[in-house]
Amino acid sequence: MMPYPSILPPGSSALEKALEQVAARRTDLPVALRTYRQPPNLAMSILPWLAWELSLDNWSSDWSEAIKRERVKQAIPIARQKGTAQSVRGVVASFGGSVAIREWWQMSPMGDPYTFSLVLNLEQAGMPATADFVDQVIAEVSRVKPVRSHFTFTQGITAKAGIGLIAAVRPTVYARLPCTAPAAH
Repeated sequence: MMPYPSILPPGSSALEKALEQVAARRTDLPVALRTYRQPPNLAMSILPWLAWELSLDNWSSDWSEAIKRERVKQAIPIARQKGTAQSVRGVVASFGGSVAIREWWQMSPMGDPYTFSLVLNLEQAGMPATADFVDQVIAEVSRVKPVRSHFTFTQGITAKAGIGLIAAVRPTVYARLPCTAPAAH
């Protein structure tokens, strides 16, 4: 076995050099650092620690695994865009919802300066979101929105329905009529 390169000074004793080689072999463990920090590959027990490292302001053990992983995944992009309408959209999307934002200058008639309205559609496991869950989303929106802006909130509901197709049959008879041009004399 080839020895590891030494980082000890040249005047080190043989015992120090031997201990250095033993310690180098003991700490030479393969660690997949690239996969360690990716939320889809991370164990659920470590995910809250990564959220803490990324400075997520809000964390709840009541969230589903998908929401927790998405919140951690979107932490850096949301922090980069904090104070913009895009950060509000990112926060709502990380909770699995969709949002329609109308800023004051887009309203008719024009609204009060630095205000906006949110229409928020949220679901939890295919059911309408609970009031506590909606409060958590609104708190996160308040953290990332522009500080000078105020907003009104409307909760939307997504409904799905089917359309029945009714067909009618009408009996018809088709006949082919031969048409020939008269013979020229």
